[in-house]
Amino acid sequence: MWFEECVLHIGAEATVSAGTWLGRRAVLKKREPRAYRHPDLDRRLTRQRMNVEARVLSRLQKSGFAAPSLLDIDVEEGWMLLSRIEGRPLFEALRDDSAGLVEVKEFGGLIRRLHESGVSHGDLTTHNVMIDETGAMSLIDFGLSRIAPEIEHLGLDLQVLNECLTASHHQHQGAVDAMLDGYRSADSGAEPSAAEVIERFDVIRSRVRYHS
Repeated sequence: MWFEECVLHIGAEATVSAGTWLGRRAVLKKREPRAYRHPDLDRRLTRQRMNVEARVLSRLQKSGFAAPSLLDIDVEEGWMLLSRIEGRPLFEALRDDSAGLVEVKEFGGLIRRLHESGVSHGDLTTHNVMIDETGAMSLIDFGLSRIAPEIEHLGLDLQVLNECLTASHHQHQGAVDAMLDGYRSADSGAEPSAAEVIERFDVIRSRVRYHS
């Protein structure tokens, strides 16, 4: 049985609450109807996104990747229960300077391991990685993730994080380079290689700058 304690986040696509489920600390993610979409389209998109997210979480759980475990799901009602990840967002740790380039480099390595699992995140910001008291990191919020992504989506993951680090953590000079160093160092030989993904990221970054 679910007992809600507090609302953690109200986003564009879902409301996330903390509580307990069968005595276990958990998180409830409830996708809210979008009034601007036709109800049938909204339900179809909700089911599609939830099915993909559930498959991603199951894949990551089997591989031992640091991410929430899927505890329960109701696609028709639009909710899923996840294990709760302890710690706080890397965003907060970087803002108060309790974290720095070492942690950003570790984040880059975590991203490479995600990509080598055959998954792109879709919303890689410092809000979506949790860091605990030991410095261990876990990724959260896979609502925009993809399985078997194209290299463009992997490059876009790095570009989203590049924009986040540049805009929100500009006081940490060299953060983007540290992230890329961590990404390269975690390469285990899977295809596409870290070098190929970073090359695509550079193309995307140049394209964004040109259109700006």
